[in-house]
Amino acid sequence: MSFNSLGLSKQLLLAVQKKGYTDPSPIQQKAIPLILERRDVLASAQTGTGKTAGFTLPILHILSERPAQKRRPVRALVLTPTRELAAQILDNVQSYAAFLDTRSAAIFGGVNQNPQIRALKNGVDFLIATPGRLLDLHHQRALSLASVDILVLDEADRMLDMGFLRDIRKILDLLPQKRQNLLFSATFSKEIKKLAHSFLHRPVLVEATPENTTVEKIIQKAYRVDKKRKTDLIIDLIAGGRWQQVLVFTRTKHGANRLCEKMIKCDVSAAAIHGNKSQGARTKALAGFKRGEVRVLVATDIAARGLDIPLLPHVINFELPNIPEDYVHRIGRTGRAGAKGEAISLVSLDEVAFLRDIEKLIGMKLPTEVVEGFELTDKPEDVKPQEKRSGFRKDKPKGKGNKKSYWRRKR
Repeated sequence: MSFNSLGLSKQLLLAVQKKGYTDPSPIQQKAIPLILERRDVLASAQTGTGKTAGFTLPILHILSERPAQKRRPVRALVLTPTRELAAQILDNVQSYAAFLDTRSAAIFGGVNQNPQIRALKNGVDFLIATPGRLLDLHHQRALSLASVDILVLDEADRMLDMGFLRDIRKILDLLPQKRQNLLFSATFSKEIKKLAHSFLHRPVLVEATPENTTVEKIIQKAYRVDKKRKTDLIIDLIAGGRWQQVLVFTRTKHGANRLCEKMIKCDVSAAAIHGNKSQGARTKALAGFKRGEVRVLVATDIAARGLDIPLLPHVINFELPNIPEDYVHRIGRTGRAGAKGEAISLVSLDEVAFLRDIEKLIGMKLPTEVVEGFELTDKPEDVKPQEKRSGFRKDKPKGKGNKKSYWRRKR
């Protein structure tokens, strides 16, 4: 099947050809015709499957079929969990719309809102937004959602993990009742299915890969190591193997900073990205990593969401995630577009339960070994297993006047 057979306009086909795309991916083959038919879609698609083009191309086709209005109200809205993903989607939309009369913009927190407000005042047909900044600018009357005809929830599982459910429901209440809805998620938890049922109208289920499975081309392995020796091992693996581009995951922001500092002291160029870093610092670190100036990028799960790193050869879980689905998201950064990749997990005794949960989720047992020189010395009876917990905590109200409680991400 070729892009020509999907029903897209000549202008979009020309843009696709300019990007160097030849054959559509499975998710694109399945989703694009359904979206063009104006069906609601519930799609299971992991990172690296081409899902962004799977919904942006048909949306641009639909928008281009009707003449742009003078004030250009927002007609298509994509909600994303992170600023990196919003920026990435905007780049794709602008590339695909190169031969169309369509205006697009992205709004997200962590940066000055004034340029975003100016863009909205000039008129935007296709808006990509993170929930918090969208609600903030709506409250300031900087934009209207009254003309939204197509809504996309991208990486919906991550948005729920980050505690955006309440914001999503608020946004749904601001939208017109009659609209097309698209939901994309790497995993289908009970919460995702409940959310989908609440606003999708007779959706068509589209699956690019089996639920909760990992990319076959990724070589996965686990190294058992004492917790205190993880840093020495990871530096030995990267320096000894002469790896030039490695994405490393930690569970916390402080852990990312500490590991990054230790690598730099050992002459391994590294940069950290996480929620405490400014958008400028995150953009600079990612750009340096892509250019090869930074050898190792150390990230938390939230900060890494939406990172587009072509042909990334190595992903290392310095610490296993306490939410098993996050493992699928992490290793999906490598082995993209049919390329081979390697995902290594460093597992200490207190993380064995996390490893079992991951293996249960992906339906396979990870090959496990001990690296020579890093043999285990910790005893099971001396190690306290880490607590299994969800990705949120519910804060208690402070003071008599505050009766609200809210979900907050543990990051």
